[in-house]
Amino acid sequence: MFSSILSPVAYGALRAIRNLSFTLALPFSVASAAYAEPVTVFALGDSLTAGYGLPEAEGLVPQLNAWLAERGAEVTVLNGGVSGDTSAGGLSRLGWSLTPEVDALIVTLGGNDLLRGLQPSVTRNNIEAILQEAQSRDLPVLLIGMEAPGNFGPAYKTAFDQLYVELAAQYDALLIESYFRLIDPAATDPGQLSPFMQADGIHPNAQGVQRAVENLGPRILELVAQID
Repeated sequence: MFSSILSPVAYGALRAIRNLSFTLALPFSVASAAYAEPVTVFALGDSLTAGYGLPEAEGLVPQLNAWLAERGAEVTVLNGGVSGDTSAGGLSRLGWSLTPEVDALIVTLGGNDLLRGLQPSVTRNNIEAILQEAQSRDLPVLLIGMEAPGNFGPAYKTAFDQLYVELAAQYDALLIESYFRLIDPAATDPGQLSPFMQADGIHPNAQGVQRAVENLGPRILELVAQID
């Protein structure tokens, strides 16, 4: 699925040609995402990205691709979600996931770290390593965070929630502080999200995903605008 027949040299030439075409084109419009060639974005994540519990067409990535296509954006998001994956799991498969055709990266990891009660420092180290790898490849990143529940204590919650904010600032990544606030930015209590969640209370239903995509889509266009 992620293999490529392009050599690194050929890939570099291809990107150079595309970038030259972009430079000579009319001024860039984020709404139209008007690139000389289609853009590929890799979505690295867990079950929230994979579309757990939903028919394939109703998952996050298919709905996001449909949203982009409806707006004339020649952007394809690849589904790199693995249900149950921790930040360590995402890091372990990052190298072979970032094939030459990938132009940008979405990172949505940390939910399973929370479910396992891993220390925020562990999650921070893994996500920082992911951002470092993306930076070394000159890939713009959209980092989507998680919010820790209060039952781990205020110190844990502060450390976990802030790691996304701090790492995004350090590595110049776009940031969405909380995945679930994409569903309802005004929600102040998890119970307010229940109409948009599956029975497990963890994963969004199709309507919840649709709401998330409506808020996520414009940020993907913003991400695409950063591609050199």
